[in-house]
Amino acid sequence: MRTDRQLQKDVIEELHWDSAIQADRIGVEVRNGIVTLDGTVGSYMEKYAAERAAQRVAGVRGVAVQLDVVLPGDSHRTDADIADAATRAIEWNASVPKGHVKVMVEDGRVTLSGEVPWAYARTAAASCVRGLLGVKDVVNLIAIKSPVTVQDIKGKIEAALQRQAHLRSKAVTVGVDRGTVTLSGEVRSLDERDAVEQAVWNAPGVQTVVDHLQVH
Repeated sequence: MRTDRQLQKDVIEELHWDSAIQADRIGVEVRNGIVTLDGTVGSYMEKYAAERAAQRVAGVRGVAVQLDVVLPGDSHRTDADIADAATRAIEWNASVPKGHVKVMVEDGRVTLSGEVPWAYARTAAASCVRGLLGVKDVVNLIAIKSPVTVQDIKGKIEAALQRQAHLRSKAVTVGVDRGTVTLSGEVRSLDERDAVEQAVWNAPGVQTVVDHLQVH
């Protein structure tokens, strides 16, 4: 079991290891396994990369991100420009059904709404706007609508977890109520918890994931 001091050292090293992050501008505090990142970053993509880097560190139980996105002068775009670029990026993404996602932008904050049949389409829509110039934040409100049964969802999720060798599928319990999937049990790291969540989101009909997994 790593101490908070050891976790802080590991997170700082992981931030410096990732070339997408200017780690010198990010402060790291750890209390009871919960990492808090504060400071400034030059883009939303860098903020996202910093959060992911902290989650990769074994022993981290949670991450609180208090990073401010301060765009360089040449990265500023009007909300109209961002909305146009985001709409085009989504239209050009083959994973997102055309006409199913709406874009709203306010002060660099992109909000996505609409309905898609699969979770991967929801994820793809957010991914393709995350790196656009001028974006300060992305809020994904896209809903998932798919005509499948609870038993279909549960069976496909459990089969997917068993196929992935790096996951301890027997330590994870899957509960399904309509389109809501509840996960409980234990995982070895936040990275493994994310992998379990991703496997769940790939199942047809999943609308919400309630994650009660404990990191041990």
